[in-house]
Amino acid sequence: MTHECAVLLPGVCAALAEPRQPGLDDTCLEKLLDWFRSLTWFDPTVELVQDNPCLTELISSVLALPEPSPSILSFTLQLAGILAASENRFQHLQQEKLLERLFGRDGPRGRALWEDASVRSGWVKGVHSMVHHQPALHFLCSGGGMDVIFALQGDLSLFVASAASQLLVHVLTFSVECETSKPLSTKDCEWPACAQMIKKHMEDSLQSGSASRVEQSLKLLTSLFGSCYAPWTEVLWSDVAKQIESFLMEETVQAQHVLANLLLNMARSPVFCDTEGSFWALVTSALEHLTPVQACPLAVGLLKLCKCPQDVRIQALTVLLQPMDCILRAASQPLEYAGLLDESVSDPVTVESLLSSKTSCAGLLCQTLAHLEKLLSLKHLRVDLPYISLLHSLMTILKFCNGLLTPASPLGSTISRNLINCFRVQKSALDVLAALSEKKGCDTLLGSLFDVLLAYLESPNSSPTVLKKAFQATSKWLVRLQELSCSNSQCQQTEKILQDVFVVLQKRLCSPCWEVRDSSLEFLTAMIKCLRDQDGFRQCLLSSEVPRLTENLLEDPESYVRASAVTAVGHLACLPHFAPESPVAGNQCNKENTVAKLQEILSTDSEGFPRRAVISIFTKWLREGCTGQLEDTEQFISRVIQTVEHDLDWEVRLGGLELVEVFCSQTICQLGLSECPYAPVSSAVPSSTPQKELLRVFCRAKLFGFLFRSLCDCDKPVGQRACDILIGLRGNFYPMSTLENPQEIEDSPAGRGIAWLQRTLRQGSVAQNFPTDGGNGVDFQDPENMMVALGAIDLLELHDELNKSSDHVEESPQSLLQDILATMGTIEENEVDCY
Repeated sequence: MTHECAVLLPGVCAALAEPRQPGLDDTCLEKLLDWFRSLTWFDPTVELVQDNPCLTELISSVLALPEPSPSILSFTLQLAGILAASENRFQHLQQEKLLERLFGRDGPRGRALWEDASVRSGWVKGVHSMVHHQPALHFLCSGGGMDVIFALQGDLSLFVASAASQLLVHVLTFSVECETSKPLSTKDCEWPACAQMIKKHMEDSLQSGSASRVEQSLKLLTSLFGSCYAPWTEVLWSDVAKQIESFLMEETVQAQHVLANLLLNMARSPVFCDTEGSFWALVTSALEHLTPVQACPLAVGLLKLCKCPQDVRIQALTVLLQPMDCILRAASQPLEYAGLLDESVSDPVTVESLLSSKTSCAGLLCQTLAHLEKLLSLKHLRVDLPYISLLHSLMTILKFCNGLLTPASPLGSTISRNLINCFRVQKSALDVLAALSEKKGCDTLLGSLFDVLLAYLESPNSSPTVLKKAFQATSKWLVRLQELSCSNSQCQQTEKILQDVFVVLQKRLCSPCWEVRDSSLEFLTAMIKCLRDQDGFRQCLLSSEVPRLTENLLEDPESYVRASAVTAVGHLACLPHFAPESPVAGNQCNKENTVAKLQEILSTDSEGFPRRAVISIFTKWLREGCTGQLEDTEQFISRVIQTVEHDLDWEVRLGGLELVEVFCSQTICQLGLSECPYAPVSSAVPSSTPQKELLRVFCRAKLFGFLFRSLCDCDKPVGQRACDILIGLRGNFYPMSTLENPQEIEDSPAGRGIAWLQRTLRQGSVAQNFPTDGGNGVDFQDPENMMVALGAIDLLELHDELNKSSDHVEESPQSLLQDILATMGTIEENEVDCY
């Protein structure tokens, strides 16, 4: 603890114990506790409480209050627990007779304040912090503390109940590990007293017949097996396994959802995953007897495990696919389609009844589809999914939802009525459909698949969210379509699908709903990114009305749409174009006209999103070499940054710096000074003095004024990026060992101006009226001035200041103590460093 904090601490403790003081914000109390945790973490000595008697005085004072504030009492309980985590400090507090009055029978648990959940929570957290040595464990067990924790397992406050369960796991683990002389290896081993107490309580609860007590013990076991992988957990399990197995057979047990979590945590534990026989047999039984809604999370968890036996993995997959199988069978005439599965794990009637119910049908399918999407995203799935059947089932679900399929069975008719226009299921099914585009073997169904997708893109009943999902799935499957070997028939099919897609897209770009227009533009951009090199795609795009409609949307009344239109137009402008004799050449976007429109948006649009999109597109163009065909790049950059530096949106200014960084890298590369990560153009004419030419280029583009002014930007990320760029540039002019001598700079013609600039930069964002070019003797367009500035200004010092978190002052312990004193009104306002 620093001297300054030690001086402030007595005043803080006195203020906290003062009953007439106004209540303190809970956040301050939490920060204060965090500080004490950090103080005590690596220091187990008693000096902290001996050198700061105000801490024990605070505890005594709060205990002496007839009606202390619940928040202050909770704080005191937690503080005492943190201090007592060390055996030395525990003994000291015991000698002061404080711990019994806090955590024992004479403490708050016997007073009216115990009714406040924050006090109960403080008691549990305090005990949890304290029990890290045997004296604390004995104190807890001998003082009736265990009975209190058992009772708090069922507390009305979920936070208190959860904390009590976590505390029991901690106490059980600590008791076994610190009080057992030899490993617990058999059922006949003698458990330590405290561990035995918890074990007996758990076993009694499991056999009690009380649903709440059963659930509490199952949750306790779930937490234990999820956090403790010691061999003794297998011994504990052997004592309760039969009772838990019986729960799977009892339909009346309400805690079956907890059983799935318990078994999954055990399957992840190295203690159980390598065992054979009884444990995996129980898992198999759970997959068979739990309801589909309860068994699905267990099944998916098992499929992700490395060491799950193959027969259990196949059974888990069967459980997961059962609803999809039922959908296929319900949509077909008997025996017309075999479904996904040869046999079911549990009774198919259960799944059929859930899908037949209006209340459970959508929920079961959404859960199943969400799990399937996660599985499809895994790089290494240790079981084969039937992709073709799965795709068939997904299309069937989407047809049910959109009324495109006439069911062939009574069950199918019921499911169809339950799913019609069900947006939740449509969105989930389209997500899985998109994920399947990366899997092999689904090519035979492409024609039917695009029929379904086009029906969703065309349907007036498709909600904006569903339409967005349909666009995303369509773009992924279009990429898949182009990847296939292009026979004549396939090329014709692809061209027909693309033509149909663009017809739909033209209509959607004119939608009165802005979300639909926005999704349509995002879809267009995604297609251009993936298919820009395909001649057939470009022919269909440029022969449609899509480019013209997209350009019109640059003036859309909704800013999100304008931003998406900017991005789409920017990608259109970079498309490889056809020869002038091409019949669609007249539809090409005029690049110069596009640049003018985007620059107008950058300088005049009232919303930030379109302006951010413009600067992002300009940077993309520069990276890809598109600007070289437009105009002189220097002038282009100069005009853009003169607009950007006055923008009120810091993200636009930051985007301007990214543009500058790419330009600098390309220019340095062209002049042969280094290899460039962004080098779409060939090297420029060699120069005898490339450094001087480089300076002249940057000065003509007015980069330095923008960069130096950005160092004083009120938004720190802008200053940090500008500083990084300047440090990178300086390396091209000055090796680190040959920077200019500051004193020599002072005596040079530009010295006074550079010295002024250095002082101004040190003021950072508080600097007012940063000069334009030439102000105060600094000419940002003069190469010699800028050469001197780069050599003289301490950019590394500025870099350190800009990267120093503001928390280093405002969130220091000293500042926290000052703020508490100010809040409690015990010091003058000008003495506090508030934040």
